[in-house]
Amino acid sequence: MAGNSQRRGRSAGAGKKTATSGTGGKNRRSLAGRGATPKAEDRPYHPAYKAAKQAAARRDNRARVTKRNEEQPELLLGRNPVVEALRARIPATALYVVTGDTSRGGTDERIAESVQLAADRGLPLLEVGRAEFDRMSDGALHQGIGLMVPPYDYAHPDDLVDIARNGNRPPLVVALDGITDPRNLGAVVRSAAAFDAHGVVVPQRRAVGMTASAWRTSAGAAARVRVARAVNLARALASYQDAGLTTVGLAGDEADMDLHEFTGFADPLALVVGNEGTGLSRLVRERCDVVLRIPMTKDTESLNVSVAASIALYAAAAARRR
Repeated sequence: MAGNSQRRGRSAGAGKKTATSGTGGKNRRSLAGRGATPKAEDRPYHPAYKAAKQAAARRDNRARVTKRNEEQPELLLGRNPVVEALRARIPATALYVVTGDTSRGGTDERIAESVQLAADRGLPLLEVGRAEFDRMSDGALHQGIGLMVPPYDYAHPDDLVDIARNGNRPPLVVALDGITDPRNLGAVVRSAAAFDAHGVVVPQRRAVGMTASAWRTSAGAAARVRVARAVNLARALASYQDAGLTTVGLAGDEADMDLHEFTGFADPLALVVGNEGTGLSRLVRERCDVVLRIPMTKDTESLNVSVAASIALYAAAAARRR
């Protein structure tokens, strides 16, 4: 009995929980939790993290490929694009036609017209085999014809102000903040020519340049209006401000006033138009002296960037004619 009683006593004493020094802080930290759960793409062990890394790598690669391609001649393919480019007198170095297609030109007026337009300009006409042309076009649909277009010769942003100073009207420059569709760029260049702007500025990164598609959409206006490329668009706008230009942004949200309320269109001006989807970037918007809104019906969410630029350019041209 005594032995059993001692064992029960030792067992009770051993099982009793007593305070241990130094455990309070640890327990409080445990109760505090680990904070908000990170997003799936921020967790290295989550599949979404790997997918996000791969997507970022693809974007960087596309940007490098685009930049590399813009620094090399571009082969414009297809019967309609080629004949339209030749009609617009886009700068070109040679016309390629698949062997035999020139002799069959009568069956397709576009090839015959392209050959004639190229001959009128003194462009070399080069006949190549179909297999060779497939290789040159990387397997893209070419319809047996291609036009070699040289890289665009960009101006410096400050050159546009110099061009304006040599004229007899106040400077009017269009700055495009991250436009990615070459057709929008070409349409803005065409509107800039129509409304007497001195030039168009595009960023060097994350924006489309003067590709053959942009040339074609401009309908030849790119031959009359210089396009400049800025390493940093916000700094280029700051340089325009130092030169006495008012920087005017277009935005549908949180604008300072409606377009028709602005009275400075006749002054030296840099009109700033934002990206097709996100609009003006933060740094570029901060460089705008005033931000204008184009009034629209509530049923219409937004305008195409080239249309918005055209409306503002018309307003500037009208104010300068008064």
